[in-house]
Amino acid sequence: MELTRTPFQGVGNIVRFNWPFYVVAGILLIGLMLLQQMLPEMLQILVWAGIGFALVTIIISLLVSYYVYDFSDLYQLSWLKNATKENVLNISAGFDETSELIKLKFPKINLTICDFYDPEKHTEASIKRARKIYPPPANTISVTTHKLPFKDHQFDQTLAILSAHEIREELERILFFRELQRVTKPAGHLYVLEHLRDPYNFIAYTIGFLHFHSKKTWIRTFLKSDLEVQEIRRINPFITLFILKLHGNTP
Repeated sequence: MELTRTPFQGVGNIVRFNWPFYVVAGILLIGLMLLQQMLPEMLQILVWAGIGFALVTIIISLLVSYYVYDFSDLYQLSWLKNATKENVLNISAGFDETSELIKLKFPKINLTICDFYDPEKHTEASIKRARKIYPPPANTISVTTHKLPFKDHQFDQTLAILSAHEIREELERILFFRELQRVTKPAGHLYVLEHLRDPYNFIAYTIGFLHFHSKKTWIRTFLKSDLEVQEIRRINPFITLFILKLHGNTP
């Protein structure tokens, strides 16, 4: 079966999940356009400059989102190699766009789907809207970040796709990756996909890039979790793939 996503699905979801922001931004911009007519000429120039900057910022953010989630091959999973092993774990944080695609592309694997979403910790309204529109798959297992309900070395591959950045505290993040390390087979690999707190994502999302972690932070987290970085690769300018192995194992 062919992997398919509807045109503009990614950027459309971003607007749907964050529609109050766009409504408020639209009202404020329209209000400023009306207000500037009553201001002195110099202030009118400043207001129009602010309006232009805000519009350009929003447009760039939406264009980048379209490129990342609709135009690039992110969801074609070409970055996921050798996923023909028997046991694969995919763990999300409230919104799972990949499990169905993984099962379609690799129908012979035994895919376990987990979600560490905690409504008391993850209070972003956008995640709640996403879960209402796209409920988790029926076989999703609800887990905590500090203890996964699986045996040691159970999975050949472990995937955390655009999810681990939701763990804001470093210690919790380290405990989480130690759990991923524990449940992954010694010869297995962990795939971690993330936006980074870097110039590319600043250009795309301005101060929104602070929601992501830096490359240095991720590497520190992995090392403290007894994991080795085997490869770091840009899926596109805005998404980075970390391929990890258990400490001391050969590729």
